[in-house]
Amino acid sequence: MPHVTVKLWPGKSEQQKARLAEAIAKDVMEILHYGEESVSVTMEEVKSQDWLEKVYKPDIQNKWDKLYKKPGYDVNEL
Repeated sequence: MPHVTVKLWPGKSEQQKARLAEAIAKDVMEILHYGEESVSVTMEEVKSQDWLEKVYKPDIQNKWDKLYKKPGYDVNEL
């Protein structure tokens, strides 16, 4: 039962977030062979000034060995 969480800065429209969730769910179903009833997607908006503490350190830096797609931005510019 895959559940995908997307953390992003505020400012994207509900339509954009819904389209992204739909695309993610579609790819999860296709690639991992799950039915639609098994996949869920959530969007969590995180303010840019909170990104380092609420996202980067706990979800990226502390889980670097588990990342399948690493970020390309400079953490010092956050």
